[in-house]
This record gives sequence, C-alpha cells and structure tokens, in this order.
Amino acid sequence: MIETREGYAPQSPATLAAYLGGIPRVAALLGGAPSGWNIAEVGDGNLNLVFIVKGPAGGVAVKQALPYVRLVGESWPLPLSRAHYEHMALSEQARLTGRLTPEIYHYDETLALIVMELLEPHIIMRRGMIAGIEYPKFAEDISTFMARTLYFTSDLALTADKKKAMIAAFAGNTALCKITEDLIFTDPYRVAPLNRWTSPQLDAYAAEWRDDGDLKVAVSRLKLKFLSSAEAMLHGDLHTGSIMLTPADTRVIDPEFAFMGPMGFDAGAVIANFLLNYFSQDGHEKEPGGRDGYREWVLATLQQIWVFFRAKFLALWRGDGMGDAYPAALFEDAEGQSRLEQERQAYMDRLWTDTVGFAAAKMTRRILGLAHNIDLEWIEDKDRRALCEARALILSRDMMVNPGNYASVEALAEAARRTRRNVLNY
Repeated sequence: MIETREGYAPQSPATLAAYLGGIPRVAALLGGAPSGWNIAEVGDGNLNLVFIVKGPAGGVAVKQALPYVRLVGESWPLPLSRAHYEHMALSEQARLTGRLTPEIYHYDETLALIVMELLEPHIIMRRGMIAGIEYPKFAEDISTFMARTLYFTSDLALTADKKKAMIAAFAGNTALCKITEDLIFTDPYRVAPLNRWTSPQLDAYAAEWRDDGDLKVAVSRLKLKFLSSAEAMLHGDLHTGSIMLTPADTRVIDPEFAFMGPMGFDAGAVIANFLLNYFSQDGHEKEPGGRDGYREWVLATLQQIWVFFRAKFLALWRGDGMGDAYPAALFEDAEGQSRLEQERQAYMDRLWTDTVGFAAAKMTRRILGLAHNIDLEWIEDKDRRALCEARALILSRDMMVNPGNYASVEALAEAARRTRRNVLNY
C-alpha cells in the first residue's frame, strides 16, 4: 500500500515553479519571474523524480522521492524518509570532503525534496566511460572521498558515543537497505520474479549460479557482514552512475542508500563498476582493438583508486587516530608504535579482501538481477553483450569464492585481462 504524509504531493513542472518561487535563496539563484523559468523532468534512475530548473541568472537541480520504486511502479512501495537520510548523508559528506558533493540550497522534509547545485557541464560518469572519455582526476578525487568519509565516521576516528549516535541516526533507513539485501545478496542466486538477464545466451549461467553451493555460501557471508558490520557511514550506492564529473571536477551524488555498514561495500562498488566497464568495451568499440588504450586506462585507474585510497586512509589514521578503537595509550612506546603500524597494514589487507568480495556481488547483480548497467545494456548485439557479461560473471564468481587469489589490486587487474583474453564465447 502506498503511504504518503500530510502535505506531500509529487511535483511537476507546472507546480514546481510556484514552489521554488517561494524560496528566496532559490528564486534569487534562478533570477527573473517563475513564469519564465524552464523546468524539465529528467530523472532516468530507478527511484525518484529529478528536475532541472533554469532561469535568467542560473539553474538548480531538484530531486524528490516518490512513495514507490519508479522503475517498478506502485506495486513496490517505498518510504519517503529516504530523502531524510540522503540529506543527512550529503550534509556529512560535504562537511568531510567539501566540493566533492553538490551544494544543498534547500531541503523540504514534508515534500521529501532537495534543491541542490546544478552540475554543468558535468555528465554521469557511466555515460562518459561508455563514450571512452578519460578522467585524469578521478582516482585522486574518489579516493579522497572514500578515505575521508569512511575514516572519519569510523571507530578509528570517533569516540564510541559519537559512533553509536551515527548508527542510531541512520538505523531507520531499513527499506533502502532491504533493497540491497535482496537485489544484491539474494535474488541473483534464486528464482526471483524481477531477475532478468541476456536470454537465451546466459540462461545456463543463471541456472548454474542458482545451483552453486559455494557461491551461495560466499555471498551469504558477505550479506552477514553487510547486515552486522557498522564500520562507517557508507554512501551505499557508490557506482559510476552516482558520480557526475568533467575531466577537471568530480562530484558524488545520490547517497539515499546511506547507512552505517562495512567499508568494503563502498570501495567494492567502485571497483565493480570499473571492471564491468572494462569488459563492456568490446561491445562499444567499432573495430577489434579499437578501445585497447581505453581498456588499459580503465584498469590503470582502478589500480590507482585502491592504491591512493589505502595511502590516504592510512595517513589519516596515523595523523588523527583519536577514536576509541586502538587507544593511543596502549601504543605509546616504540614497540607499541611498530605493532600498531603492523595492525594498520593488516586492517587494510582485510578491507581489500572485503572489497573484492563486495565488488563480485555487485558485478553479479548487474548481470543476473533486476537493475542493470547501461555499460552492458547499451550493447545492441546480444551475442557480443553476452560475451562481455559472461567474462564478468566468470571473474566475479572466482573473486567471491576465492578472494585469496586476489591479494592485490594489481592481481585483480591482471585477472581481468586474463579473463577477457581466455573466455572467447559465452
């Protein structure tokens, strides 16, 4: 049953102008009279309404939650409260990372609506990567975003009372977490009505994944960690569709899935989307080998993301280290400092193992589950698409079941090359 709240109504271009005209800051940013503003609904995501509003002086973006999943319709109700968690996460991310997120101009709890900076000439990163555009600043920017948001919201930086307060603040975002729990960790491994894949080419893969006991145990271990490990504030949906950028500027958007969870889930989402794009390039190049250079840029950037993230996270821990985990008083002498540094390195190694597993789960769901990536979906030749997807599935299964095979990000990148080279049909 669809539930709303008193005063809530989905906006339209006709109603939004009058609403924004009553917000002095927004009206000033747009300039002119509301009747002269250009308003277009441009949402192409799975959940929400998104409007672009332009006036004589400037523009804004407006995002409004719907009381159901837009991709599916009213048969799948969804609470409006997700806008509350998105606003809270955006505010915290802005505090920690500055201009790596869009500026918020206005938030309306009743309408579940956020008015924010219009990012121009930025485009969704996924579209840019499909077009073969290189982004030289991205690894630097996303590693900073992840290092600062994950470290400073963890027990490594926070006192226990502040960390528990953050857990409480995000604990109510259960409906969005439930989507993740089902669509990523459960549905691709069972018969589920919303599952879809490239058929009939991948029918055998879908059946095999449903019958694979090792795979189902491995993904369930990841699900348990997702359910129980409140390590830090996560973006919760940190893929290349949640990033808008130019070659010179990166912004992270859409953290409505935010909650306190395992750090490797965010890092894994980024890694997964780079691997999916790597495999998809065979479907986008105009002639064999035409995207070889871009493929190598994708893998090189993937490696930089993890190397930069690890170094920045460790630097924050060494320089700040004021949280209640690993109390400084226990490691004051030279021996203690040496042991603590060993533990820091071991912590990052464990986080990398988590990242590999979560990346595998994210790759699988984008091929055998409900919501797919346009990296692959936009490959019109179904046989070529299926080959790209089969390669990604084969690698993702081994990543999930045998994470020890991927002791480093370099090993993962080489495995991607090897899989593409060796898997020649679906």
